[in-house]
Amino acid sequence: MNPMARTSLRPDEILNRELSWLAFNERVLAEAEDPSLPLLERVKFLAIVSSNWDEFFMVRVAGIWRQIDAGITKPGPDGHTPRQLMGKVSTRIHELSARQHGLFHQTIEPRLNAEGIFILKPEQLDVPQKDFIRDYFERNLHPLITPLAVDTGHPFPRLGNRALVLMAELEPDENLGDEGLPVSELSIIHVPTTVAPRFLRVPSLEGHFVFVILEDVIRMHLPRIFQGYVIKNCHALRVTRDTDLPLEEDPFEDLMKTVEEHLRSRRRGAVVRLQYERGLSQNLMDTLTEELELSPEDLYPTEGFAAFSDLMQLFGQLDLPHLKDAAMPPLPVPQLEASPTVFEAIAKGDILLHHPFQSFDDSVVRFVREAAEDPKVLAIKMTLYRMSAASPVAAALERAAERGKQVAAIVELRARFDEEANIAWARRLEKAGVHVVYGLPAYKTHGKACLVIRQEPGGIKRYCHLATGNYNERTSRLYSDLGYFTARPEFGEDLSNLFNLLTGYTRPPRFNHLILAPTHFRDGILHRIRREQGHAQAGKPARLILKMNALVDPAMIQALYEASQDGVQVDLIVRGTCCLKPGVAGLSENIRVISIIDRFLEHARIYHFANAGEPETLLASGDLMPRNLDNRVEIAFPLVDPIVAAQVAELLELQIHDTVKGRMLGPNGEVLRRGLDPTWPLLRSQTRTYEHGLLATGARNVTVKLQDLNGEDGL
Repeated sequence: MNPMARTSLRPDEILNRELSWLAFNERVLAEAEDPSLPLLERVKFLAIVSSNWDEFFMVRVAGIWRQIDAGITKPGPDGHTPRQLMGKVSTRIHELSARQHGLFHQTIEPRLNAEGIFILKPEQLDVPQKDFIRDYFERNLHPLITPLAVDTGHPFPRLGNRALVLMAELEPDENLGDEGLPVSELSIIHVPTTVAPRFLRVPSLEGHFVFVILEDVIRMHLPRIFQGYVIKNCHALRVTRDTDLPLEEDPFEDLMKTVEEHLRSRRRGAVVRLQYERGLSQNLMDTLTEELELSPEDLYPTEGFAAFSDLMQLFGQLDLPHLKDAAMPPLPVPQLEASPTVFEAIAKGDILLHHPFQSFDDSVVRFVREAAEDPKVLAIKMTLYRMSAASPVAAALERAAERGKQVAAIVELRARFDEEANIAWARRLEKAGVHVVYGLPAYKTHGKACLVIRQEPGGIKRYCHLATGNYNERTSRLYSDLGYFTARPEFGEDLSNLFNLLTGYTRPPRFNHLILAPTHFRDGILHRIRREQGHAQAGKPARLILKMNALVDPAMIQALYEASQDGVQVDLIVRGTCCLKPGVAGLSENIRVISIIDRFLEHARIYHFANAGEPETLLASGDLMPRNLDNRVEIAFPLVDPIVAAQVAELLELQIHDTVKGRMLGPNGEVLRRGLDPTWPLLRSQTRTYEHGLLATGARNVTVKLQDLNGEDGL
């Protein structure tokens, strides 16, 4: 180990987590700015940017405000006090938000118009369109509208988190009779976006797609709602609230009740952002500032309309293939196609899955469904972190229990923003006879594992599935993840021990292959980094390739700095937050950080160690963050089949050389475009992976040679 190694990082050696995340979302915004992308894909990325910001405000910005409100003035590890950080975060998001709105209105919207796609204002509509909207309003919206007066007898109503509302200033007209009834001067209407489309399509010329936003539909009919009043003005606004309230578990209380109470408390969270239409009167702004207890940093004026995240609805309503990415039909899994059952295929050898290039439904869902129906299957045990409302995996477990099989499901009720779906499924599974366990009280169960126990002529045989991503059919079509089928006895033994730990708190004597957090994952990764460091000190080639969603943990960053200083070549593929500073002389000159933002969300965690010619590759469910290393049940496991391991290592090399969607991070967190040198070949790793069937064909050889792609490893 480097004799100059220190036990902690200086502030100038670490990037701020929140500012690093904002740099990541700026890379998402850059995809919306990319003119080479199909037009509606650019619209989709604009929506993703806003959706990401919503969660950032609800969790990260809310956390900064809690520190400020608690009077914390001590600088964090990166040297920022909470107040300083809030100033930088607010300034940066205001800049990026203005850039986002300018991009949509100045570039994207005119190009949509050129394609016959219009979002019209009320004054731009013709008579038949207005008649259609009036009929739609009367039939579908008017019964749902509940105006809420604000006066001394009616306190300011609670504005729901991310709920779109209209705020109208009123005055009685001369025809309003004096009947002794109160008169409203200010009223609020919640726009029913949960039951009506935000973008209402109206009749138009053939080949045209004309939409009106829902708040304008309501504004067009305010006289119908407020009869006897003059509408002085009406503005749309949207608040974002703190939803990451602490979950304090009482060991004597039922966890499900605790989580349900937590969900209710979210609706009472403090407001951390107000989005509002420009032109809001000073009177209304003063009222909102006072009632919502807003600071200047919380105010975000919008152009055109708020909540660009709803542009995803527009994307979904437009069936225009020429404006979207070309379809990518799932690649086959030859081992599964060649066998009558999943179990026969797995028994012949390990199978690596690469989603979404391979269908999750045709592999993993099929695995669980066949297990539910197969009379030879005795038991199914599975972890469930994020479930969709119509989860086919959970439905298969329900069916298995109804057929009399022993089924155990470790359901994580605390999966952020998916708690309600998980609670609903937990109750349904329990009713069907599934043994539902909520994991270890102090730790979220984030690892992904399924064990099927089957009676065969030779005795009991165990079939295993391990993965980097969730058992969620919806996200499996959007996220790039790896899965692994194996029937190796040592993996079966490991999973049996794992599930006994999770359901019965037993202590396994050892694991053959699994590396578990919070017990061994941190030490296991640190050991392997230092092993590589020892190879470098001994004059042997030493290299690390680590792929993850986020790199935050200070001890891991320190270990990587020390490895770099001893000559280890470190390549990091970090999709999102990265607090490490790469390429700093004397600190990290041997470290490169690549980030890839592309059609599919890079979600796989892969940890590859060259190990002096005896490479080791791990897949994992967890990132190098304190919460994954210390506060969750995570699973990492080695790829013991050398051919499979070589294919995954090749995938890493391919991504390192991505010159189209890959971005390099600079020493201060800046984003550096790659591929600007015309001598560099253009390489888009996700497209090349699909076109060559890398990992997805099941071929027992390495399919794409990097020297054929790039000439030499020198990018």
